[in-house]
Amino acid sequence: MLKAMINLMVDSAKIVISSWESKVERDGGVSEIKVDEDLQNLSADVIAKACFGSNYIEAKEIFTKLRDIQRLMSTIFAYAGIPGFRYIPIRTNREIWKIEKEIDRKIMKLIKQRLDHGEEKDLLQMILEGANSYEEKDRFTTNYVASRERFIIDNCKNIFSAGHETTSITASWCLMLLASNQVWQDRVRAEVLQVCGNDPLNATMLRSMDTLNMVIQETLRLYPPSAFVNREATEDININGFQIPKGMNIQIPIAVMQQDPELWGSDAHKFNPERFSNGVIRASKFPQAYTPFGIGPRVCVGQHLAMTELKVILSLILINFQFSISSTYCHSPVFHMLIESHHGVLLKVTKI
Repeated sequence: MLKAMINLMVDSAKIVISSWESKVERDGGVSEIKVDEDLQNLSADVIAKACFGSNYIEAKEIFTKLRDIQRLMSTIFAYAGIPGFRYIPIRTNREIWKIEKEIDRKIMKLIKQRLDHGEEKDLLQMILEGANSYEEKDRFTTNYVASRERFIIDNCKNIFSAGHETTSITASWCLMLLASNQVWQDRVRAEVLQVCGNDPLNATMLRSMDTLNMVIQETLRLYPPSAFVNREATEDININGFQIPKGMNIQIPIAVMQQDPELWGSDAHKFNPERFSNGVIRASKFPQAYTPFGIGPRVCVGQHLAMTELKVILSLILINFQFSISSTYCHSPVFHMLIESHHGVLLKVTKI
């Protein structure tokens, strides 16, 4: 299914490329473009088509609502550890509840349309089929069975939020880093041209793009989409002298761990894709120090989709445009549930 989605990704990327070509031409050969906004629309287009097929236009409306929730949640993140805080009817929580109900209604409307008009080969169909045999045991009871409706809605939300913003934000940071490092930008472009030539992009070509893969991995190291990963201890455990009791929540700071000089060397804060030339295992002192997609049994199930989409988007963009940093670009990473640019990624774009 992932291989079949490559053409879908290519078609969506071509829309953005055409838009940028028109803007560059109107501006006399060089334009300043806030690339993150267009990449968000591109990624939303891909995920909406992959999940909801022919109803993707209606599905894209949900992304805006999910982003509103994300912004609201980022304002109260400091209180996340307070038991029951999410149930307190403060203004922010009431607004979140209101938007959640609206999202649920929109998703159920799309599901009803699917059930009325028949099957399609997309992610929604897989979710619907999985819901038929779904049972979930609640942690406090032994016979609680989650509703089929809740299962479908929650999985759709997961695909939207995890498959949309993470990819677009990473692509934006990647273009910013390549715009700041022309040598690596030229190396990636040369590799893509050598691998693809004039042939249509396919899965085999993507697997051959080692330099691009290294650049994406280094981008995910410096700017992981998620700043933290939370885990609950299922039993008492001792970690290097620290006693973690069963039931305690542990917050792992991914961004801090992935830039620790003791793990990555003295250049830990610098952009150096070469560190991944021998793979993730040899990139740092401990392989577990690199966790942009998590690790273990809870590793992100969409990591292959994300890497494929990033390679498709970046390879097509780089063979069509040259990038450099705008003089008015303000580097401002901020945590809004995800690590993104507060003022946007503004780049100078030139058509090749």
